[in-house]
Amino acid sequence: MFSSRNLSPQQLSAFTALVLSMPIGLGSAWLLPNWKIALLIFIVVFLGSYLLIRRVLESFIYRKIKLIYKVIYQTKATKREETYYKYILPQKGIDEVREDVEQWAQQKKAEIEVLQTNEAYRKEFLQNLAHEFKTPIFAIQGYVDTLLQGAMDDPATRKKFLENTSRNVDRMVNLLEDLDEISRLESGRQPLYKTQFIIQDLIRDAFEAHSIKTATRNIQCSIKKGCETPVIVYADKEKIQQVVFNLLDNATKYGKENGHIVASIYPMDEGHVLVEISDDGIGIGEEHLPRIFERFYRTDQGRSRDNGGTGLGLAICKHIIEAHGQNIHVRSKKDVGTTIGFILDSHKTGEGG
Repeated sequence: MFSSRNLSPQQLSAFTALVLSMPIGLGSAWLLPNWKIALLIFIVVFLGSYLLIRRVLESFIYRKIKLIYKVIYQTKATKREETYYKYILPQKGIDEVREDVEQWAQQKKAEIEVLQTNEAYRKEFLQNLAHEFKTPIFAIQGYVDTLLQGAMDDPATRKKFLENTSRNVDRMVNLLEDLDEISRLESGRQPLYKTQFIIQDLIRDAFEAHSIKTATRNIQCSIKKGCETPVIVYADKEKIQQVVFNLLDNATKYGKENGHIVASIYPMDEGHVLVEISDDGIGIGEEHLPRIFERFYRTDQGRSRDNGGTGLGLAICKHIIEAHGQNIHVRSKKDVGTTIGFILDSHKTGEGG
């Protein structure tokens, strides 16, 4: 008895021919006195039906299936594929063909979903980019128009408006530089010059460089107790300094006044070091955490454009760490604080520096 699933064309042809020839054979045995003649009739009908049905299946049904497979592969068939279509494909059961088509459909569905997601991100990115440029451009335009309309005759007003114009020009320049930085990192055109250095020394230098900003909000910066022992990492020092600077900028902007910024360094194993920068500020809602490393992504009014910056700092951090072959992560809770950590190699692993 044939299985109802995975019937090959040969099995299906034989089964159908048997169903057709059995009544004829039994009828011939009942009507004719000689059973040998009845058996001969049964064999002839069976073989004729089998050959005819198989021919129909292979020439019609599998001709259609061949077209389906060509659509799936979307290429002109090579000699090897033509052999597959001619000899291997007809051996497949209908269920096997169905599974191939379903697998292809699922793959295409997944590809379409990725394209739709990327398209949504692209539209959002372009909208954010337009907004980021529009704000300083309109401000500059307003200041220049006001000056041309007679305000430049007043020295105090002229000085104030030119200073505001200069700040907006600087904002646009910083935005273009950050976009160029991300573009180079994404394309791999930004080489890494890796050296060995003590990560605590770099962090202390970053604390010192941000001392004026942190002092204005009375924020204390320190290395976590127990993490003072020098730890050597192998990375591009200038790029990692940029990462730490960006993280300190965020921690200063969104940390609470009279608060603390703490750096922690944890040797993970023989080859890696975990570096974390923590603040005790406003924190980030859980729903925003998966997207904070996207370009221009803003969580809420507490992290608005009024705080300055280009909105690309965390995106640059992510690309720099990923260029080192490692990852960056975030932990945060509203009104408790935020910790952003990244992993670095602790020694040279064989790649060129």
